[in-house]
Amino acid sequence: MGDWSALGKLLDKVQAYSTAGGKVWLSVLFIFRILLLGTAVESAWGDEQSAFRCNTQQPGCENVCYDKSFPISHVRFWVLQIIFVSVPTLLYLAHVFYVMRKEEKLNKREEELKVVQNDGVNVDMHLKQIEIKKFKYGIEEHGKVKMRGGLLRTYIISILFKSVFEVAFLLIQWYIYGFSLNAIYTCERDPCPHRVDCFLSRPTEKTIFILFMLVVSLVSLALNIIELFYVFFKGVKDRVKGKTDPYSHSGAMSPSKDCGSPKYAYYNGCSSPTAPLSPMSPPGYKLVTGDRNNSSCRNYNKQASEQNWANYSAEQNRMGQAGSTISNSHAQPFDFSDE
Repeated sequence: MGDWSALGKLLDKVQAYSTAGGKVWLSVLFIFRILLLGTAVESAWGDEQSAFRCNTQQPGCENVCYDKSFPISHVRFWVLQIIFVSVPTLLYLAHVFYVMRKEEKLNKREEELKVVQNDGVNVDMHLKQIEIKKFKYGIEEHGKVKMRGGLLRTYIISILFKSVFEVAFLLIQWYIYGFSLNAIYTCERDPCPHRVDCFLSRPTEKTIFILFMLVVSLVSLALNIIELFYVFFKGVKDRVKGKTDPYSHSGAMSPSKDCGSPKYAYYNGCSSPTAPLSPMSPPGYKLVTGDRNNSSCRNYNKQASEQNWANYSAEQNRMGQAGSTISNSHAQPFDFSDE
C-alpha cells in the first residue's frame, strides 16, 4: 500500500479541535484500520489473484471467474472506505483553518485600530465589531478556537456523513461478497467450457480479517452516534444555561423603566400608583393615600382618606376667604335712577 503519512498528519491536526469521542474515533482509525491495513491485511491478500485456481485449462477462465467472485479486492475496498470516512473530517479541518485565518486578519486589524486609538481617534465601535466577529467565528480571548456557531454545525454535519459512509460501505460489502469467504467457488461464465470449481487460498485467515474489519467499522459507527448525541445534548445544555452572545444589543436597546415615570407620594412607606405629586400643589397641601393593592398598607387607607378630605376642606375654605376679600375690596354701589 501507499504511504499514509500525509493523511495521518492531517487527521492528527483535527484532534486539537475535536471532542473526546472524536479523538477516540481517530485513534481507532489510525491503529485498527490504517496500521492494520498497511501491515497484516495487505500481506494476507498479496496473492489473492495469483493463488486463485480453477479446475480447467481454458485460457481466461480463471480471470473471469475471479472477477465474478470478487468485483473489487477487499483491500482496495477498505482503502476506499477509509478515504470516504476521512473526507468529512478533513472538510471540518479546512473550516478550522479558515477560522484561524480569519483570526489572524482580525487580530491584525485590531492592532492597527489600537495604534490609531493611541493617537486620540475614537475607534471603539470598530473594536466592538471585531469582538463580535471573533465570537461569531468561535474565537476566544486567548486565541483558542471554540466549537461554536458555524464550526459546530460543520462538525455535526461531518459526523453525520461519516456515519452514512460507514453504513453504506457495510451494506455494499455485504451485498458484494458477504462477511465470510468460502474455500470453493463455482463459476459458469464465458469462456469457460462448462461449470468449473475455483479454489481460494487461505480463506479462513481472510475471513478472520474480514470479521475484524467489520467489528472496527461497527465500533466507529457507534462512536459517531455517541459523539453526535453528546454534541447535540451539550448544545441543548448550553442553551438552557443561557450561554448566548455576550455582545447582544437587546439589553442596550431596551428603554429605561425609570424614564418619565411619575413620582408618587408616600405615607408610612406605602406608595400610591394613582396619586402623583403635582408641582402646582399649593403650599401645605399634602395628598396622602394608601396602596390599595398592597396588603401591608391596608391599615392606612382609612386614615389617609380622612387626611385627604381634611386637607381638601381646609384648602377650599382658604380659597373661599381669599375670594371674598378680593370681591369686597373691588365692590362699588350702583345707583338706579328712577324714571
